[in-house]
Amino acid sequence: MSVRKEADMFVSRALEKILADKEIKKPAYSQLKKTCQVALEQIKKDPASESSTGDSGTLPQPVGDEESVKVEKYILPFELACQSKHSRFTNTSLDVLQKLIAYGHLVGNSEDAIHPGKRLIDRVVETVCACFIGTQTDEGVQLQIIKCLLTVITSTNVEIHEGTVLQVVRTCYNIYLASKNLINQTTAKGTLTQMINVIFSRMEQQAVQKAAAAAAEMQQKTEQQNEEKLEQQSDTHSVDTQKASEEGSSTTAEVDIDDAVDPTQLAAEVISDIIEKVVPSEEETQHTEKTSTDEAIPTDTPIPDVPHSPTVVANGTEGFTSSQTPPAKHVGGDTDSLHSTDSLTMTSFTSVLQMDAFLVFRSLCKLSMKPLNTDGPPDPKSHELRSKILSLQLLLQILQNAGPVFKSNEMFISAIKQYLCVALSKNGASSVPEVFELSLSIFLILLANFKQHLKRQIEVFFKDIFLFILETASSSFEHKWMVVQALTKVCADAQCVVDIYVNYDCDLGLANIFERLITDLTKIAQGQQAVVYGATPAQEHNIRLKGLECIVSILKCMVEWSNDLYVNPHQQSNLGNEGMPVSADLDTDSGKGSTMASYNSANSLNEPPAALDSPEQFEELKQKKEIIVAGIELFNKKAKKGIAFLQEHGLLGTTAEEIATFFQTEERLDKTVIGDFMGENDKFNKEVMYSYVDLLDFDGIAFVPALRKFLEGFRLPGEAQKIDRLMEKFAARYCQCNLSESVFASADAAYVLAYSIIMLATDLHSPQVKNKMTKEQYIKMNRGINDSKDLPEQYLSDIYDEMAMNEIQLKPTSAPLSNKHGSSANLQGSTVTPKQRKTMFDTEMQHMTSVAKALMESVSHAKIEFTSAKHHEHVRPMFKMVWTPFLASFSIGLQNSDDPQMFEPCLDGMRCAIRIACIFRMELERDAYVQALARFTLLTANSPLTEMKTKNIETIKALISVAHTDGNYLGHTWLEVLKCISQLELAQLIGTGVKYNVHNSGSKAKDKRTAHHLIESFDAELLTRADSKKLASLQGQMIETSSQSVVVAMDRVFTGSVKLDGDAIVDFVTALCAVSMDELSNGSHPRMFSLQKIVEISYYNMGRIRLQWSRIWAVLGEHFNKVGCIQNEDVAFFAVDSLRQLSMKFLEKGEFANFRFQKDFLRPFEHIMKKNRSISIRDMVVQCVSQMVQAQMANIRSGWKNIFSVFHLAASENEETIVSLAFQTTGNIVSKVFEQYFDAVVGSFQDAVKCLSEFSCNISFPDTSMEAIRLIRACAKIVAEKPKLFREAGATHGAEQGETHVPVKEGDRVWVKGWFPVLFELSCIISRCKMDVRTRGLTVMFEIMKRYGEDFERHWWKDLFRIIFRIFDNMKLPEQQSEKTEWMTTTCNHALYAIVDVFTQYYSVLQDVLLSDLYEQLYWCVQQDNEQLARSGTNCLENLVISNGAKFSSGVWDETCQCIVKIFQTTLPQHLLTWAPGDVSDSAAADNPNRALGRSESSQSVVSQGSILSQDPANQKIPNMKVHTQDKLFSSLLIKCIVQLELIQTIDNVIFYPTTSKKDDHDNILAAQSNTSAPPSSDPADARLKTHSDSISSVNEQGMYSYLNEQQLFLLVDCLVESHRFAVRFNADHEQRNALWKAGFKGKAKPNLLKQETQSLACALRILFSMYSDESMASCKEKIETRLTELCSEALLYYLALSNDGHRDAWRELMLLIFNRILKFPDTEFQLHAAAHYAAVCDLISADIKMELRVMLRKFFSRLGLVYEIIPSAVTVAADT
Repeated sequence: MSVRKEADMFVSRALEKILADKEIKKPAYSQLKKTCQVALEQIKKDPASESSTGDSGTLPQPVGDEESVKVEKYILPFELACQSKHSRFTNTSLDVLQKLIAYGHLVGNSEDAIHPGKRLIDRVVETVCACFIGTQTDEGVQLQIIKCLLTVITSTNVEIHEGTVLQVVRTCYNIYLASKNLINQTTAKGTLTQMINVIFSRMEQQAVQKAAAAAAEMQQKTEQQNEEKLEQQSDTHSVDTQKASEEGSSTTAEVDIDDAVDPTQLAAEVISDIIEKVVPSEEETQHTEKTSTDEAIPTDTPIPDVPHSPTVVANGTEGFTSSQTPPAKHVGGDTDSLHSTDSLTMTSFTSVLQMDAFLVFRSLCKLSMKPLNTDGPPDPKSHELRSKILSLQLLLQILQNAGPVFKSNEMFISAIKQYLCVALSKNGASSVPEVFELSLSIFLILLANFKQHLKRQIEVFFKDIFLFILETASSSFEHKWMVVQALTKVCADAQCVVDIYVNYDCDLGLANIFERLITDLTKIAQGQQAVVYGATPAQEHNIRLKGLECIVSILKCMVEWSNDLYVNPHQQSNLGNEGMPVSADLDTDSGKGSTMASYNSANSLNEPPAALDSPEQFEELKQKKEIIVAGIELFNKKAKKGIAFLQEHGLLGTTAEEIATFFQTEERLDKTVIGDFMGENDKFNKEVMYSYVDLLDFDGIAFVPALRKFLEGFRLPGEAQKIDRLMEKFAARYCQCNLSESVFASADAAYVLAYSIIMLATDLHSPQVKNKMTKEQYIKMNRGINDSKDLPEQYLSDIYDEMAMNEIQLKPTSAPLSNKHGSSANLQGSTVTPKQRKTMFDTEMQHMTSVAKALMESVSHAKIEFTSAKHHEHVRPMFKMVWTPFLASFSIGLQNSDDPQMFEPCLDGMRCAIRIACIFRMELERDAYVQALARFTLLTANSPLTEMKTKNIETIKALISVAHTDGNYLGHTWLEVLKCISQLELAQLIGTGVKYNVHNSGSKAKDKRTAHHLIESFDAELLTRADSKKLASLQGQMIETSSQSVVVAMDRVFTGSVKLDGDAIVDFVTALCAVSMDELSNGSHPRMFSLQKIVEISYYNMGRIRLQWSRIWAVLGEHFNKVGCIQNEDVAFFAVDSLRQLSMKFLEKGEFANFRFQKDFLRPFEHIMKKNRSISIRDMVVQCVSQMVQAQMANIRSGWKNIFSVFHLAASENEETIVSLAFQTTGNIVSKVFEQYFDAVVGSFQDAVKCLSEFSCNISFPDTSMEAIRLIRACAKIVAEKPKLFREAGATHGAEQGETHVPVKEGDRVWVKGWFPVLFELSCIISRCKMDVRTRGLTVMFEIMKRYGEDFERHWWKDLFRIIFRIFDNMKLPEQQSEKTEWMTTTCNHALYAIVDVFTQYYSVLQDVLLSDLYEQLYWCVQQDNEQLARSGTNCLENLVISNGAKFSSGVWDETCQCIVKIFQTTLPQHLLTWAPGDVSDSAAADNPNRALGRSESSQSVVSQGSILSQDPANQKIPNMKVHTQDKLFSSLLIKCIVQLELIQTIDNVIFYPTTSKKDDHDNILAAQSNTSAPPSSDPADARLKTHSDSISSVNEQGMYSYLNEQQLFLLVDCLVESHRFAVRFNADHEQRNALWKAGFKGKAKPNLLKQETQSLACALRILFSMYSDESMASCKEKIETRLTELCSEALLYYLALSNDGHRDAWRELMLLIFNRILKFPDTEFQLHAAAHYAAVCDLISADIKMELRVMLRKFFSRLGLVYEIIPSAVTVAADT
């Protein structure tokens, strides 16, 4: 059938049907009848319609691509039929119009002939819409209208825009409202839904097509550019390099093709992405439309001919503008907003389709703002309510399906601000639940998709509507429930949650939405509001669950937001679904899967990152805002304090202008307080008020609006004076701004009028005023105020009318901070009925509606930048804000409820909170949550076991899950987790009925200390005997703790430790050690669960790097130190054995040089050995270490130090088994390991020697001691043989913990690491051991020095002699007097001689370095109160000088002489002359300042006078006597006397060699005893001179005389003379000697110093005689002669003065020496000396002298006679004969 025949068929059938109706014959339808007949005749005349009746049973086919049929000429009959109001005629006409439009026969783009300027289709639509005449419209007609209009909207052939579209939507809207048929209502609603879908989808698809066209154009340009590029590149190739050119062309072509493909693919992907997101596929579109239709139109609807509209495509007629359509009739005036397009133009839109969508959207917004009937409760069937609900539903649909154009177009954004938000502000406070719920849904869509444009609007929604409802006690449960449900969706969007915090809580001028939201939700979650709004228990439970769900969702959003910062040690997912990039299986332990799955919000961080915001900046703003809020709250209480507070923090200026600006801009200030402040009469307050008014601009504003503007910012104070000041300034400012205004003659008139207006407003609108002021009264009141003239009466009349209609009101703002919850508090304080609550709620909702609407209108044009948060760090301050109330909510939920629906979200939230605190390293918050979680396990709390419930089991699982997934962040809170796990193991034992091992040390008595937890005091045996039923009940309670999931999860905590990072594993181990100590410290029931786990995790983590293991072992080692020293031997044995196993594992790995890990993990053996006094434990430690040495000696390096330390401790034991095994192992190390692996042991060589030294000092095993010294000597041999290894051993010395690393030069390493330890330990043996051992040690030490000393450096010797001199250290000498004496007599004595021997052997090396120290040491020996040591000191000094004096330099001789002088001076017993009875103070100490204090003095003998006189000093032995204070003094003085004698002898021996003086004395005696003289010579003088010179030469060849100069000899002579003279003084003081003798300083007779007196003078004379005869000293001969003459004269005179024969006998040898030496002088010198001494010699003749002296006198006088030639020489010879 042709298109023309098809159209004619539709039309002819309809016309025939109309004409066939019997009603057509009525006169009223005559015109219709005539028109139909004419049209039918025209169709019949057409030849193409002849066969149309033959196919009446066949449905017409829709128009394909054929030319459209022009049927406009047949429209008039159907238009008249529609206007006839006859239902059958109208039905037929609408049906045929619908079919013509549906199949494309009626397009209607041509101009309407009847109404020029309009299109035909507009007239057709208007005709169809006019068929609806209200509620009396036939139901069938209603369906046909809906069907026809739907076809018009969805048809691809017909275009309607602007007013026509609005008319179509309005008609369907009215049918829905007016129809009483439910089917028609549903159909109309479904049709509206489909129409709006089509309108907005066409707009979006048009944008997609434009984008596709732009992409295609871009692709085409790119392809052209690539082709041109290919042509240019192909032209540049050379012919002679064709092959290379071809390859290059191929490569280039490939690259170019790729380049050409990329833009195309990119454009295609962009288009595809847009289409997929915005435009559904054809199948989806059909499915959507079909679903909508099916839902809107029930299956029993009698409209079988409605076809499925094809897929909607864009019309492509952007520039078409339709004519305005006049409004048609509608019901109840609900669709006024759908009538026109106002004054919008196409300049605001890019296409007419956008204009259509905008008009529909705006109209629906206006419809939703229609007020409801306020006379009573709203009728659900009323047109007003149904209209409001339908408009909100359609708006919700539009927003839900909004595409990119709607979301981004500025006109739509503006419409949302100006219309939709204002509408929501009215409906958001509706008492109708359905309206309120729809408003909430729309708000959620706006928050999700348009929040970047609606920053201020969202603040109003939250602050003044939704949160206000939650905070208001009078609000109904239903409203609160819906708000909480809406907040559940808000809290599930991570981006939204963070954006709320960033944009509101961190904005100085906006409310703290996030903070208030948290406060309200936590109150709901805690059930604090249940009593207030009278909810049933079920409702309370449900809303609490919702509140919990919200706060948990917020935490999950925070987790999701920061999940990029989270590091899962198990490579599992974070807190998201499987689809998320990072998610965590956080609840696998409970077998319920992930309960912390994120909501995967559409606006989360999956979006491409924009420019990151600055968290630091927002945090700073937040802190600043907190200060501002505190200042505002203070201001609202006391204005001046608030201002001062803000000024102190630099947030408010000090000038009046700045404060006035603050009053105007800060909306949170209490308006009443502002008014009171500005009304004060203080100077500054008035300045602020003046500035406030001056900031207002009244130019061009009428007087009353200006007054309203002035008063909207504050509330007028109540005092008339304050009002007067304010009105006066206002009038002045108003007149200043309106100088051209001719109404007021002066500012006074304006002031009076303003005051009168205030009075009028109060009179008219105050409920307290009964008789209101009339207009006439008001006019009369204001007469003569305008400079004695009246203001225009109409002017005053208008003012009265305006004030009567509109009260002066403040600028709409939210309630001040201080009055935020006033109504709620009032309601809580009293008991109200439901009716009263409902009334109060309605009142508050009305107020809230007016405030919100005013605020919304005021911010409708505001544009504030909205920050889309991107940075992870925003979560930190957010969590700091919420963690405390959240913790309280979770704790209350866990504490008070056993319902899984309640406690599971609490556990979920706590895990999320722990995760956040962990991620951001917030220790306080993390600790609080973990401790709370641990507390609710009841494993660490003091609660009976019977209270263990399902929630506690789930809490245990949650805690273990936290440990498993967040272990890297738990820090020291691992302690809480592991405590619970420890108690859990004990609970599992109870649950399974297994008796755990009880390790009791000693007796079986129970420890009386209180157990840490009631579970620890559980005694299964005791409970079994007491009550088996109770035990069974407990086991039933605990059996759940032994479930497979719990056991596996618990084990996973320990096995998963291998995946913890370096810091976390240290925290884990630290906590585990602490728990282990708690377990073991329970005296009655010590457990080793954690100790076993320590060993296990050590094995698990064996593969960690050494750096981490060092930190781990620092903790484990300390723990093993404590456990190994515990009293319970079973525990200690386990610890030591575990240490051995772990050490073996570590030793198997080996160690590189200079590492110290072996030293660390072997240190606990050393500590246990040191601290644990149990023999069995110490023996086990030695066995373990010995076993390790035998098994792993090749791998041990730094561990040798600890091994030797253990053996060092074992060496001091008294147990033979321990000492024997330790020494045997040490011997094997020295003999075997030193030979094979000495390079590994060299670093611990010092410890080895120290260990051997300790073995040597063990007095219980002397054989071991001797053998240990032998091993030390072997160590010395190793040092000598392997010095290279010591030099390569390392550059530091002293690596123990706490020691300072001292750099050691390479050349000194052999000394520091080798020789020094050997010699030092030998010195320690000498200092500590008994006689035989120390003697052996002393011998070995000096053997080593003598044998290997040639390899020692100079400075080594210095260190070595410090060691040697330690032998003489008085502070280290034995305390016991007998031992000290023995020490000095033996060891010190031997050491002193050995030192001199070594010094002599290596003098060339040592003299520069150590001679001074050696002299100091000898000086020290002489100072000691030990006769033998003092003698040895002088003897060693003598030997040293005699042996090395020939090598001494002049400086060394000076130093030697100074040393002798120093000894002489300090050992001179001066106290002998001053002592008095009773004087026993510190005289001895004063005489001997160098003696060490604080030690007991030696008990020395006292030599009697007789022994001094009769015995040789070398053979004197001082008998012991009881030590008293006085005896100590006498002993000290006596030793000094002995030292003086020894020193005199030393000088004599040094200068003249030992025994020379004695021989000389002997010769002198023999010469005196012989009466024969030498034979005369021809020249007697020459002979005598020769004889004397020969004698001097013989002496000097043997002694050191020739090496000393005259100054040094004079120095010694002075010392000798001083000693002589002191002895002379003492011997002459008989009273002092008697006193000393009586006091006990006695022998056979009174004490004397005869030997000192004579020997010192004799030695001095010998030196002088030698010097006098020495030709090398001729330069100072006169000085020598003088000294000699004086000294000889002094001696002769003193001898003559002696009266005691014994005393004279002591001087015999001295006198013989003088005369013999004088006689040997040459004649000249003899004459000189004879003349000097002649008188004294003559006096000797009369004295009673011995024969020897008489002989010498005879020789003297004989020589004198010969020299002076008194007698011939022959006579002298004869006389001698």
